[in-house]
Amino acid sequence: MSFRLPLMAMSAIASVWLALRGIAVVVPLWMLLMLLALALCQRVMLACLLGALLAAAHAIVLEPFLLPDGLAGQDARLTGRIIKLESLGGHDRLVLVPEDCQPLQDDLPGCRKIGQVRLNWYHPPELAVGQRWQITARLKPPHGYANPETFDYRQWLIRKGIGATGYVRTSPRPILLDNAPRFAGGWLARQLEQHAPSAAAHQWLAALTLGQGEALTKKQWEALAATGTTHLMVISGLHVALVAGWVLLLCRGLGRLLQPTRWRMLDWPWLVAAMAAFGYAALSGFGAPALRAAIMTLIALWIASGRHAPGVWQGFWLALLLVVVCQPLQIVAPGLWLSFAAVAALIVAWRWRPRGRMLPVLLRTQWLLGLVTAAASLWAFDRISLIALPVNLVAIPWVTLVMVPLGLLGWLLMPLPMLTDWLWQLFGMSAEGFAWVISTLAASFPAWSPPDWVKLPLSALLILMALFWLIPGLDLRWRSLASLCLLVVLPGLAPSAADDRHWAVVVHDIGQGELVEIRTAHSRWLYDTGPRFPSGFAPIMTLWHNAQHFDGVIVSHADLDHAGGVQVLAKEHEVSRWWAPTRHTMSVANITPCRAGAAWRVDGITFRFLWPMADVTLPAEDNDRSCVLAITDGEHRVLLTGDADTTVERQLLSHLAPGPITLLVAGHHGSNSSSGESLISYLQPYHVIFSAGYLNRYRHPADTVVRRFDRLRSCLWNTAVDGAVTLDMTRDGGSRIHATRKSENDRMAGAGVEGGCAGVESAPLSGALHAGQQRTSDTS
Repeated sequence: MSFRLPLMAMSAIASVWLALRGIAVVVPLWMLLMLLALALCQRVMLACLLGALLAAAHAIVLEPFLLPDGLAGQDARLTGRIIKLESLGGHDRLVLVPEDCQPLQDDLPGCRKIGQVRLNWYHPPELAVGQRWQITARLKPPHGYANPETFDYRQWLIRKGIGATGYVRTSPRPILLDNAPRFAGGWLARQLEQHAPSAAAHQWLAALTLGQGEALTKKQWEALAATGTTHLMVISGLHVALVAGWVLLLCRGLGRLLQPTRWRMLDWPWLVAAMAAFGYAALSGFGAPALRAAIMTLIALWIASGRHAPGVWQGFWLALLLVVVCQPLQIVAPGLWLSFAAVAALIVAWRWRPRGRMLPVLLRTQWLLGLVTAAASLWAFDRISLIALPVNLVAIPWVTLVMVPLGLLGWLLMPLPMLTDWLWQLFGMSAEGFAWVISTLAASFPAWSPPDWVKLPLSALLILMALFWLIPGLDLRWRSLASLCLLVVLPGLAPSAADDRHWAVVVHDIGQGELVEIRTAHSRWLYDTGPRFPSGFAPIMTLWHNAQHFDGVIVSHADLDHAGGVQVLAKEHEVSRWWAPTRHTMSVANITPCRAGAAWRVDGITFRFLWPMADVTLPAEDNDRSCVLAITDGEHRVLLTGDADTTVERQLLSHLAPGPITLLVAGHHGSNSSSGESLISYLQPYHVIFSAGYLNRYRHPADTVVRRFDRLRSCLWNTAVDGAVTLDMTRDGGSRIHATRKSENDRMAGAGVEGGCAGVESAPLSGALHAGQQRTSDTS
């Protein structure tokens, strides 16, 4: 096999990765190397560099221009056309392609070059895809919570081409400039509204035939994930190949009737099949999965036709190269690698095997795909479905041979509305039956999220098991024996007993609120539970896939930004014990009031309450009732003060040893009412973490508080810009602190950690400038 195409594909991937990392010299460097290769007549090198240059240049062009930091939280006048629209009950969410963007204030930077804008419109007029509007919106750059091993919403927005998010302002009044949709999106949406027999049929038709995954609810996606059938609800390679196969069979049959002596040599059936594949992908507006599937199907048709076609593996690498060049931003998306991993497994499995009976072939194919995709899902999403194999054996033929044909035939016969209505009635019944089955199975067999120590070895074992079943020539007994041996090995890979000396404090990124997790060798504790929004959403919902056990939860006080996640914890997780200022702070049973002097010791770590003092002296203000918790291992000291103000802080001094202390979570998110001069001068904290929301309306942390800590040369961290901050400690005095947003590409410009320590100069709203103090974060 020639290595030219593999080298070109890998060069393109490396080039895109460097370009997305913001290395500005990628394109000029590639061009210089191309000239050198041309001068040396190195054709392979020239081809690799050409592919790399095209991919990198396309990545740079496609990567959306993000809203300038100076416009974060500001109003801008936008003129543009709606290309996506989603009704969420009470408000609409839309994606606007801006033609013009101008800030309302003259002294602010321009925003004409920003990418697509994702907006919420509350109490909107009647909207439709294709309409052109002039609106005023309050914008911010793409942003999301950044916590360890959780979904990266910011990167997802950037991959979608979103340059800003925000909401539509009612004043100045929005102006409808053009009510006539100019492209198929509006027509498709209207046809769905008119002909879909039910809301459920509308959702599944939009997802399955138009690639609009957002039409399905979060609950439906969770059921699909738990049953391992998520791949069936996008326009995948299987669906596109199926459509192309039907069209090819139909056209070859027609060619045999028209030219019975030459039908095998006809080229036009293959061309029509390729056009059908791209036509199906066009229904979704050439979304990333659909376009990838169409490219792969095009290469597969070329190989199958035998017309000067490449080999199977050459076709694989050619498809990967074309996908990377056409969709460079997708190299960071797990879906791309899952698709090509599945195709590679199928090639290895069937390349040199004779054809067999249909049922054994299907069973073996699904078994191999199940092993490979389980390993990939465990690596990419930290969970696997335990029932994916049997469910897919039924779900794949049901969706591809029943639901997809009914849905697509309905679109094809749209000129005959009665036939479309009848076909979509059948589609609706089949979709509702499918949804009921997977929901029932998901409730009984939820996806499994294994412990951290299991993920890597289990992924490796699944890959090894797949290799044993892929190797040609092995007897079934040897394959089964090898698989059994690998499963027996897994328990032996369990880590040794936890190091009792190690413990950690994680200040999670949950917006404007507070949620601190304390982990010791054999226990887990939470201090506060984060906010809850009017919609019912609580950021704590995004932190863990499965139910967790906590030895104790301390809710500092009743404010919703600290106690908002209590009901989620009580309903979805297991909590052994609750603490709060009073038994009426929250609506859970068996609350123990936190009182000064109460203490316990776990794994060599001492937890002690310092405030409130007693029931009779309980402050009237809710903030001043905050449970103040001190944690120490004898070497390190951590202090959590909730929203207690400076009056309470001064009373704490007599109960605290003088500093320096290792970590202080700044009181009241960095408000002026807390972190008084007396407390911080007395404690001299080495690290200070502000748990604050991005662009929060309170402008936390306050400038005066930041500068107060800066004068003490404390290392300052802000979850709004650094994401979750983790402090790992050992009882012999060693410590290491790190933020989830580690690199410049992961953070907003000018934010985050410089060296091992950063100083926050101001709140995110006023620039989020950080001046590095260059103090190391590794101590011993």
